[in-house]
Amino acid sequence: MPNSLTGGQVPPRALDTVGLVDQGLGNAGAQETARSLALPDPTPAGTAGSAPTLEEGDTDPWALPQLKDTGQSWKGKVAGDAFKDNVVLSNPVAGLVLGVLVTVLVQSSSTSSSIVVSMVASKLLTVRASVPIIMGVNVGTSITSTLVSMAQSGDRDVFRRAFGGSAVHGIFNWLTVLVLLPLESAAALLERLSALTLGVASLQPGGHAPDILKVLTRPLTDLIVQLDADVIAGSATGNTTNSSLIKRWCGTRAQPTAGNSSHCGAAGGCGGPGPERNSPAPEELLPCRHLFAGTVLTDLAVGFILLAASLLVLCACLVLIVKLLNSVLRGRIAQAVRTVLNADFPFPFSWLSGYLAILVGAGLTFVLQSSSVFTAAIVPLMGVGVISLDRAYPLLLGSNIGTTTTALLAALASPADTLLSGVQVALIHFFFNLIGILLWYVVPILRLPIPLAKHFGDLTARYRWVAIAYLLLGFLLLPLAAFGLSLAGGIVLAAVGGPLVVLIVLIVLVTVLQRHQPAWLPRRLRSWAWLPLWLRSLEPWDRLVSRCCPCKVCSPPQAVAKEAHCYENPEVLASQQL
Repeated sequence: MPNSLTGGQVPPRALDTVGLVDQGLGNAGAQETARSLALPDPTPAGTAGSAPTLEEGDTDPWALPQLKDTGQSWKGKVAGDAFKDNVVLSNPVAGLVLGVLVTVLVQSSSTSSSIVVSMVASKLLTVRASVPIIMGVNVGTSITSTLVSMAQSGDRDVFRRAFGGSAVHGIFNWLTVLVLLPLESAAALLERLSALTLGVASLQPGGHAPDILKVLTRPLTDLIVQLDADVIAGSATGNTTNSSLIKRWCGTRAQPTAGNSSHCGAAGGCGGPGPERNSPAPEELLPCRHLFAGTVLTDLAVGFILLAASLLVLCACLVLIVKLLNSVLRGRIAQAVRTVLNADFPFPFSWLSGYLAILVGAGLTFVLQSSSVFTAAIVPLMGVGVISLDRAYPLLLGSNIGTTTTALLAALASPADTLLSGVQVALIHFFFNLIGILLWYVVPILRLPIPLAKHFGDLTARYRWVAIAYLLLGFLLLPLAAFGLSLAGGIVLAAVGGPLVVLIVLIVLVTVLQRHQPAWLPRRLRSWAWLPLWLRSLEPWDRLVSRCCPCKVCSPPQAVAKEAHCYENPEVLASQQL
């Protein structure tokens, strides 16, 4: 064989053979094969050839690398390890944004918190990394009340009250995040507080968590889709296969055999050896009877279909709730309900009324097993003028407490090996809302969400497109931008987000001083008149939106349009009496 290799050139086929053997046999097998083939040295420098050669020890930087097959699929434990080892989730801002986005998609804080509890219990997520996600879950659930208020945008006064009521929920959650997220990053406040509570309590794994609404909804959901719990559990433990999450077989049925007929006696009158009589009968698998049983679609496609359908049904139900409450609460009924809901205890116990409202909100949310349903009913009542903003505020705070009890009871029903971690995450969610109430409700002067929500309601009543901008920016675009910066690294996120946060804080501070203590500011900063109009007023943006959306909903009210017209035309202002 070496005599046939003229000119020191190696046939390409021999190189392919060596490469294949080297991949299949390892180092020892490759060396033995090279000795058996007796391959000569490569072509020395200067020898004529069809292609330039590389010196010994050099590699071609443009050569394609060999592709390695890890033999693992992207699901199950591999997907879980991506969460566990991902440095993105170690960034608190990224975890916060992730919780907001997930809750916005599933429209349920209970579902989102249950997902976080399951991931922590399965060791796919640490307790410390789950705290910002839980905060984001609390923020994301306020989008439901905002969507409900949009259904009342036809009347400006109604929309002012409804949107203000939905905004007070979101403002409370954001203010609590702004205080507790830095504290958690610096001192792990919620993590240590929940761990201390677990150390004091003596917990035992339960058997079943109370689930009130599922008794009513389970028959309907089983007709739509059923999931295989074994595949979900295997995905968390790493014992999963390529099986689909959609359940295909829902039971078994024993098949009759020739030696086990119905006329055989109980004493073994059907003859045959003993082992055959004791052998189990073959079982027949019974297919499931739901909409996606036996489908050829992938799990991802089925998930997107169900997500789109659920969001459509949710929006339709929210609109129907608003229409129903608007039609029922009229006249004397509305007056009676308003008197009961806004009543206070007699002096000097009038301060107890708000705390009773917190307990009522928590109790009703626990019964309904959903804070979204409760807030979807409160916001229309505010729009029609049945509940005041001051009374709806403690009701919504109680709803935040009530939705945590569901996850807490579900965690108490966990197995013994996952009990502590699941309960700790549920306690973190509970303490987050409890500390928020202590910050923004106990001291009356610190109830900042109420005046901020009123100001926001007045703004959206004048410019109704601000509500749509608030939805898109607050719950979609800004969270996606923050998450994208988090993927680039914490330094990039701090370099971009830090100056923006400082600028916003300075603007808010100067605006407050302009209204209350203008003498403390330089003459230049006592008003924003030196800024361009599009930076200090929404009028140019409103005209732009009115051109793009010439509908009645987006147009300004008649009085505001007349005032703006007169302000821009002094001659009209002088000739007409307003």
